[in-house]
Amino acid sequence: MHRPQWSVILCTAALAILFFAISVWSQGPPPPASAPDSTASTAPPTKPVKKKYSHANDYLVRGTVFTEKALSFPGVQLCIRKAGEKKFRWETYTNSRGEFAVRVPQGSDYEVVVRTKGYVDQIRTIDAKSGANEETMVFRMQLTTGGRG
Repeated sequence: MHRPQWSVILCTAALAILFFAISVWSQGPPPPASAPDSTASTAPPTKPVKKKYSHANDYLVRGTVFTEKALSFPGVQLCIRKAGEKKFRWETYTNSRGEFAVRVPQGSDYEVVVRTKGYVDQIRTIDAKSGANEETMVFRMQLTTGGRG
């Protein structure tokens, strides 16, 4: 008759303990025991509700930028800020047809600055406080004195 060796028995026991530990660990921690508290409120805790932003009340600023020869002007930078502020909040560039479109919140006056190398910067003010909810603009850039460069 053959007797099992102690090393085989110990190895089998260690494997059984390891499998048990893995199965307990994969279930996660047990839920905390809640003791009834007479001072606690019965209403569930409220989470702060994060309101989704809706573009329904946005003001659309769109338009086209042309060169001094009335050709569409791609790659021109447009910066928009609230009137009276120093920092620009929105920035975009014209597409291959010289067109742009930017959404800004209604209720303020805005400054649109159009700039590109070799041309004079153009600044326009937009009243987005009331009335229509979009403005269509056309810019015709002028070369700086001394030509391009």
